[in-house]
Amino acid sequence: MQSNWEAEHSEALRGYLAKGMSFSETTDAINSKFRTAYSRSAVIGRSKRMGLASADRPGGSLHWLKRPPKTRAQRIQQPRERHVPEFMKPMPVFERVEAPLRCVEIVPRHLSLVDLEPGDCRYPYGGDDEGEVITFCGHRRRRGSSYCSPHFRLTRGCGVPLEEAVGTILLQPVEIA
Repeated sequence: MQSNWEAEHSEALRGYLAKGMSFSETTDAINSKFRTAYSRSAVIGRSKRMGLASADRPGGSLHWLKRPPKTRAQRIQQPRERHVPEFMKPMPVFERVEAPLRCVEIVPRHLSLVDLEPGDCRYPYGGDDEGEVITFCGHRRRRGSSYCSPHFRLTRGCGVPLEEAVGTILLQPVEIA
């Protein structure tokens, strides 16, 4: 790529374009006469900077400026069905329904979070109304759970037997022959 145009190269460019040669023909003529390696784009750029390249130049290769714009057939735009991603859909608003509370046969100790010991039940009470304090059951929790046995059954549903809910695995030794 050459970027410095010598004066005689510029004069040759002016002469060739004045004769009505295309930019490709002008490029080939300059490169063969001066043993240069100008590209067609370089010749077009240099002719623009010299003020020689214009849309009304006869035989010029700026023919894309002279073309009439293509007319497209008018088509009626059908409204597209818009797809809204799942994460942008508005959250449904639910009405508050007074449901009967499920009760257990235990009276909670109503401990605060800071008063709970590591082995105490963490079943929460309160917090339904604005500013209402949340307390916790506080009875001894069952092994493998955060809740005492009555609250564990309450959270798991009444259809879960205690043995399945604990999730113990019995291993039996097998003889290998």
